[in-house]
Amino acid sequence: MVQALHFGGALVACYLAVQVLIRARWLRQGWAWQHPRLAIVCWQAIGLAVGLCAIGLPLALGLAPYAVGTGTAAREFAADLAALAAGAPVGDTLPAGLGPVHLGLVGLATAVATLLLGATVRSVAGTLRAQRRHRDLLALVARQDPAAPGALVLDHPSAAAYCLPGVRPRVVVSAGTLSLLEPAQLAAVLDHERAHATERHDLVLLPFTALCRALPGVCWVRAARQMVALLVEMRADDRARRAASAGPLVAALQRFATAGPRVAPAGALGFTDDQLEARLQRLLGPARPAPVRGAVALGIAGLLLALPLSLFLA
Repeated sequence: MVQALHFGGALVACYLAVQVLIRARWLRQGWAWQHPRLAIVCWQAIGLAVGLCAIGLPLALGLAPYAVGTGTAAREFAADLAALAAGAPVGDTLPAGLGPVHLGLVGLATAVATLLLGATVRSVAGTLRAQRRHRDLLALVARQDPAAPGALVLDHPSAAAYCLPGVRPRVVVSAGTLSLLEPAQLAAVLDHERAHATERHDLVLLPFTALCRALPGVCWVRAARQMVALLVEMRADDRARRAASAGPLVAALQRFATAGPRVAPAGALGFTDDQLEARLQRLLGPARPAPVRGAVALGIAGLLLALPLSLFLA
């Protein structure tokens, strides 16, 4: 029961941490915007902690009759099930007090784990299918252009630029983008998209996409996914302006803002119009390093992950 209380407390703490990260404007536009990689790590730690707590809470309650740690109890329960399957008597195998309610809670924990794992597998499979279809389409209609070295060009008048991630990533721009941007601005955009491929930002977003699939009606899960998607774009901005300066990237984003709406294809990484204002505000605003707040946030996120992890491993 004590471990169940710990899992429950950690789950509540994770929920409160998510609410603070989503709602606190001074946090979002402070250390998180200035250190997007650090903020992404914090979000990943909290997301993993939420999943572990959601599994661990009913599991700890269901295996309470074993009177040992949750991880040890799970291993003993698995061994007991194997013994029962081999024909051992129930009374000599399962501990006293393990009744239908406890078994139902263990089943609930298994269902939650299956739901999360299944959502992850479906997200990966769906993304791979979309990427494969789009890669085949690019092989038919895209072309190379000296104006965009290392990228594929689609003959379309609208402005678009995105990264198709994977083992063989592709950076794609439209002909409208080539006519819209000056060479320095185009180089900044290409550096931004290559950063997505280099740092595998598709894998960063995958757990949050899976959570949205597993919990489609939970608002804070969608908000967390949107926040991480914005941080990923900001991280790619940092890589792009490190290659030169922020000026060409800012000018490119401002020109994109006047070129009409855009949507990245399924399975690709590309910015959306609702992220544009925040990215420009960050690039145009003064740098405000906040190492103390960032370190505190990382420490809190680490503690939130360490608690359920230690309960499983102890």
